[in-house]
Amino acid sequence: MKVTVIRVPATSANLGPGFDSIGIALNLYLTLEIKEARQDWLMTQPFSADIPSDKRNLIIKTALALVPDLPPHHLVETTNIPLARGLGSSSSAIVAGIELANQLGGLGLSNEEKLQIAVRLEGHPDNVAPAIYGNFVVATFDGVQANAISAPFPAAKALVFVPETELLTAKSRAVLPKQLPLRNAVATSSAANVLVAAVLRGNLQLATQMMGRDQFHETYRQQLVPQLGKIRKVLQNEGIYGTYLSGAGPTVLTMVAPESLTTAQKAVKQLALAGKWLTLDVDASGLMVTK
Repeated sequence: MKVTVIRVPATSANLGPGFDSIGIALNLYLTLEIKEARQDWLMTQPFSADIPSDKRNLIIKTALALVPDLPPHHLVETTNIPLARGLGSSSSAIVAGIELANQLGGLGLSNEEKLQIAVRLEGHPDNVAPAIYGNFVVATFDGVQANAISAPFPAAKALVFVPETELLTAKSRAVLPKQLPLRNAVATSSAANVLVAAVLRGNLQLATQMMGRDQFHETYRQQLVPQLGKIRKVLQNEGIYGTYLSGAGPTVLTMVAPESLTTAQKAVKQLALAGKWLTLDVDASGLMVTK
């Protein structure tokens, strides 16, 4: 029996000031195997019974939203993307569901079409866009149309702290203000502009400096993720910048020049934070399908 395999990378959104717009793909993956057809949907997955294994599963639910009469199959999901940690676990499931419908329904969707569907389902593009395209992505969504540009990221390592406790996006968004002072908005959006230009020029040092200049969301969310300030401080003492809250948190990520990685790892270990540390690379492939 031929097995189709869908692979979707983890993602990290915002990169500081690029709120709901900028993201990168990382080399953790959700993998979905499409196995035999059957009478009812069945998802074999590594999670607890709280995560549905039938048509209520987010991946299957997403696919059926596109093609309601999609023929049921046995699916096998494996993933090393932490749930509810700000690394795009729900976005990876949505993108996998879109590709599931694309494969079983013979839709022939382009990546551009997948992006439009994913953003309508997710609400914003900063996670789903890099999950589809890979690399570094800058995107926007006006409520009708999504636009995204993907580009290579300068050579870097992602030093990632994943706390033991989860943080739901709804709770993290609830602390954000309804309005911001114009001065703060201008300062943050201009920092995001320089961040993008620096990445496109391959200037990692300038890009990482801009990652610490957010006033859109981190100012308000740091009360929920106290590790952010601690990690940022200890690394800045070593002359290492690029620390930011990944997505809605609670994961804290630092983009580090390869030659500074050992220094950064030694510095953060002294904090003895409750959680796990990962060293990741930027994924350049995005959504992949093999048969």
